[in-house]
Amino acid sequence: MDATEKTNAMRILEQAGIPFTTASYDYDENDLSGTHAADSLGLPYERVFKTLVARGAKNNIYVFCIPVCCELDLKKAARAAGDKSVELIHVKELLGITGYIRGGCSPVGMKKKYPTIFDETALLYETISVSAGIRGTQMTLSPVELMEFIEAAQADIASQSV
Repeated sequence: MDATEKTNAMRILEQAGIPFTTASYDYDENDLSGTHAADSLGLPYERVFKTLVARGAKNNIYVFCIPVCCELDLKKAARAAGDKSVELIHVKELLGITGYIRGGCSPVGMKKKYPTIFDETALLYETISVSAGIRGTQMTLSPVELMEFIEAAQADIASQSV
């Protein structure tokens, strides 16, 4: 990505006056994991958040942001969303629902405003990193400012990966 090229997520944050920095890395089509992004940028896994999209039992769409070193705990996520259950959407639905592709899904600038919940650990850090809306670019910013801007809640929704 050209250093001057801005994503929709970046433009939205700039218009809102929310400060952020960006960092780009070479992504691997065969490894779109958040841990690859964190490793490539030299960031600790606990501070790089992946954006996951799920459908609830009531057919509602929810967005969950958790550290890349963790898995989404579906029971905790459902409870936090106030739904009976949630399951991750199929990757082929992602673009149509969010406007983003796998490996480049940002909690900022989705097609619609969905209820968004961050794992509570985001608030332990002065800054966290989330996708800028394209593969290979991350935005680092204050979790408090980000969550306030997108009206996200926070809850214990992640479990450690093995």
